[in-house]
Amino acid sequence: MTSHVARRPYLSLAPFAAAVAVAALVGGLGVAGTASEYQSLQQPSWAPPSWLFGPVWTLLYVLIAVAGWLVWRRVGWTPALTAYGIQLVLNAVWTPIFFGFGQYGLALADIIVLWLMIGVTIVLFRPVSRLAAGLMLPYWAWVTFATALNAWIWHAN
Repeated sequence: MTSHVARRPYLSLAPFAAAVAVAALVGGLGVAGTASEYQSLQQPSWAPPSWLFGPVWTLLYVLIAVAGWLVWRRVGWTPALTAYGIQLVLNAVWTPIFFGFGQYGLALADIIVLWLMIGVTIVLFRPVSRLAAGLMLPYWAWVTFATALNAWIWHAN
């Protein structure tokens, strides 16, 4: 007899999609009504236009969800997924810290720890699923860029 999960493996993706959706929702609430505030900040010439963040994060959240799901399907909940959960929480709280509270230095501290936790997650994912580790790389690259942008804005403002 085939188990329900084995017959419908993609149903187990739902909790991972929900987890990243919560992170995105917290982030979305953190930026609600802050477009003019962001535009008023001194920014480097290399800062992307604000319209770009939505599409980039949508793609990244899909990759993050699939990466977590791939690891869970292979080994269940392990320290790799604990690191994954920690980095998602750090991701979710960055936006309210930066935009909601305007605490650019605290946001920088958060994003540095986030960057480190993404790296830990990738290292822990790699032995389980090279694909999952690879799916986290664009996210790590974007957070690297966002960290530099956060640092520049904190210094300039």
